[in-house]
Amino acid sequence: MLPTQKRKFGRTNLDVTAFGFGTAPLGNFLAEMDEATATAMFDTAWDAGIRMFDTAPMYGHGLSEARTGQALRWKNRDDFVLASKVGRLLKPARRADIDFAPWVNAAPFTLQFDYSYDGTMRAYEDSLQRLGLEHIDIMFIHDIDVFTRGSEQPEVFKQAMDGCYRALASLRDQGALKAIGVGVNEWQVCHAALEQRDFDAFLLAGRYTLLEQDALDAFLPLCVARGAAVLVGGGFNSGILATGAKPGAKYNYAPAPAAIMDKVAKIEAVCATHNVPLAAAALQFVVAHPAIPSFIAGTRNVQQLQQNLAWFSHPIPAEFWADLKAKGLLREDAPVPT
Repeated sequence: MLPTQKRKFGRTNLDVTAFGFGTAPLGNFLAEMDEATATAMFDTAWDAGIRMFDTAPMYGHGLSEARTGQALRWKNRDDFVLASKVGRLLKPARRADIDFAPWVNAAPFTLQFDYSYDGTMRAYEDSLQRLGLEHIDIMFIHDIDVFTRGSEQPEVFKQAMDGCYRALASLRDQGALKAIGVGVNEWQVCHAALEQRDFDAFLLAGRYTLLEQDALDAFLPLCVARGAAVLVGGGFNSGILATGAKPGAKYNYAPAPAAIMDKVAKIEAVCATHNVPLAAAALQFVVAHPAIPSFIAGTRNVQQLQQNLAWFSHPIPAEFWADLKAKGLLREDAPVPT
């Protein structure tokens, strides 16, 4: 599978590369990244032919958008697809007064949730200013899930459907955006949004992977029926599908439970039989689904990025996927690369 392969983005007129560049780490997620490394990351991705980029105001309190704009500003704007997000407004503040966690030494702004119509319009304009680019292609409503909002989620979801959606739909109607969607950690939230509103796309983190295919029950079939595209991030389930079932392996940002460790170990045994790196299988599996044109990978340095690109291109025999299904390690109805 080629990371540079252009694929149609759902029902829109956009084409995206099968491998996308996720910019959360460039917001100094968990660790600081210097400007030279950030620049080298973008240069490596661009030189490799990657033309799908995803950012958000949340990532580094605006730092990711600023770095993304700086890297892409002098590229031909028609040569790449760019996504960002709404749902938070940034307000300038003294660094000493800001709790940046989980970001490290991020940009000097506080984050404030705002899912209103006016707040969404402001967020869109602010993102354009931080990026310094003439337009954004895709805007996702960010973090209206239970993972982020807890018991407030039902009310937050309603606010977003009434406020954010109306604003983004208006921008789409005006031609300012080519696609609008929702970016969350739970496929159920995406499914509810698609049932209620006319969305073009979704960004789903970690809920369709080699370990988890429940999204096949209802959400992904509805996306196919409606022509909605799904970008998948977190395809390693926050670590274990890259590291394997080793001590300390992370699953959903916490130590992997015994059942997950056991399943991953069994998948690794099949990988060893067919000489397939576990991470290569994890990356390529995701984009085999007809609703998923691109995998959005966030990496911390040039070496990780180059490794992901190599995994994405690693040959995988059809027998490998058949073996996983025969052993009950992959759902029978899960599409696989051909």
